[in-house]
Amino acid sequence: MAEVAALDKHVCPACGAEAHWNAARQALVCPYCGTVAPATLAADGSTIQEHDLVAALRAIPADRRGFGNDRTAVQCQSCRAVSLFVPSRVAQRCEFCGSPAVVPYTQTRNAIYPESLLPFRQSEPQIREAVRRWVRSRWFAPGNLDRLALTDQVTGIYVPYWTFDARVSASWTAMAGHYYYETRRVNGKLRQVRRVRWTPASGHVATVFDDELVCATHGVKLSLLKGIEPFPTGELVPYDPGYVSGWVVEQYHLDLVGAAEAGRRAMDEKVRALCAADVPGDTHRDLQVSATYTGQTFKHVLLPVWVVAYDYGRRRFQVVANGVTGAVSGERPWSWIKMLLAVAAAAIAAVAVAWLSG
Repeated sequence: MAEVAALDKHVCPACGAEAHWNAARQALVCPYCGTVAPATLAADGSTIQEHDLVAALRAIPADRRGFGNDRTAVQCQSCRAVSLFVPSRVAQRCEFCGSPAVVPYTQTRNAIYPESLLPFRQSEPQIREAVRRWVRSRWFAPGNLDRLALTDQVTGIYVPYWTFDARVSASWTAMAGHYYYETRRVNGKLRQVRRVRWTPASGHVATVFDDELVCATHGVKLSLLKGIEPFPTGELVPYDPGYVSGWVVEQYHLDLVGAAEAGRRAMDEKVRALCAADVPGDTHRDLQVSATYTGQTFKHVLLPVWVVAYDYGRRRFQVVANGVTGAVSGERPWSWIKMLLAVAAAAIAAVAVAWLSG
């Protein structure tokens, strides 16, 4: 792999403090005096490097390590997430679950360098409003949820992902089923009974996978992240420490080998679905797929996610939002009173309809 040099910290020209990436202003801004740092980050038009997957799996290089700025890795003893902070921020709660049990982590040296990312575009006020709308749209959530629970700090985190590309050529064979109907006497009445005529079938499909995402996080539930995908990976920019300045970066928990296996499983399922859709007739059975993968490449990228961890009653819940599109997905408590009222209303409506029709 070609080596990418890490850039220096971006200093505020007015007060000398380190400038942070500001999502609302889409620039490096001093958090103390508000001055915009005159720094040019990796711009559009730069090449986003794709790496040969097979070669990388044979020999993962040791020179693609580090995040460009001095950062200390800490691990939450509750949710096990590993985050990268500037040293002055180590003594704090976990940004994912809020636990105070955060201890130093000693395995950061094994982290492969992220070469591209999507900068935050959605600002914190925009995300707070999006989360409020999401809460109001939950019909069976407690009525006081937005007032009692969603007042915790909203945290922006760069979540690690792997992306995989491949060209796939697949041949398939199957038994294609065609429906037809016969008139039969059932319980003294003539009825149309569906039958299936089976015939052998075969075919071929070809497809291309571009930026198949495999999340490598431990701090955010994968089901929630699926709810805020997709990310516009076509807009990735080359990694620059300026973009992550002032933000929390999570170190990946799923390494390249595990991610490649997960990516292949996901692509295999999609290829099988394409082959199944190609089978003629009304149904099928005994589908056999033989797929060949070529041109396999990968990237390690950072994608922006806003996280809200909040307590309601004795339970902890998590809400996440896409840092580019603003899409929201989350966990919430249920109001059993509202659910019982809804069931009662449905029962009353059913009785009323039966009475009117009777």
